[in-house]
Amino acid sequence: MLLMRISLPRRPGALGTVATALGSLDADINLVEIVEKGPDFEIDEFILDLPSAQPIEAIVEACDALDGVEVQWIRNYPRGGGIESDLELLRRMNADTCKAAEMLASASPIVFRAQWGLVLDVSAGPRVTFGTPAAPDLDAEILKRFGPFDSTHRVALDKGWLPGWDDHHAVVAPMPAQRAVVVGRRGEPAFFNSELARLDYLVGSTRGSAAPAEIGPTINSALKQRQALAAPLYSRNSG
Repeated sequence: MLLMRISLPRRPGALGTVATALGSLDADINLVEIVEKGPDFEIDEFILDLPSAQPIEAIVEACDALDGVEVQWIRNYPRGGGIESDLELLRRMNADTCKAAEMLASASPIVFRAQWGLVLDVSAGPRVTFGTPAAPDLDAEILKRFGPFDSTHRVALDKGWLPGWDDHHAVVAPMPAQRAVVVGRRGEPAFFNSELARLDYLVGSTRGSAAPAEIGPTINSALKQRQALAAPLYSRNSG
């Protein structure tokens, strides 16, 4: 199963032409999600299955051949993992607010299409108290780059910000009890405004608001057992 992010023009029929192009490759589209909208464009993510006989390059060529359409990246997506909705995560966080920060960091690779998440104690000098398996080992000096810790914001990290590490984009959000959550994504794109708004809503929910009663049934498998997304199979900015 693949996760593909594309940009396309905001005009009638644009999404249909992409679906037709993917259908010509016998790709099976499982879900389409709009992650950002601009005046003349939108960013969409597709979760799809591609026949083994079709190479990744075939998707890129088919989509990029369409007027105004560009493939930004393609990654493997964990089959059977499902799609962790913000509402489900919100329910879990409100059910155990003491562990809300750890739940959010654990879920971040899936919920925000990222690679890693961290929880920081910022009561004095910032220090890591929890991290996902792919998270970097950060000392207090490097952690200062992610401040301030009292507002939700982006952080751009150039290649080599850690020895041997590629460029990353991160987003930081404050949590109760003088903690903060950091979510990291390798390469482009930077976190969209809509993603910052979603993260800010999730962390804000732990300050006392209750999850809506009409939210659907709880997903039984633990979020922290989900695997992070793999490195891109294709990235427009690679190389």
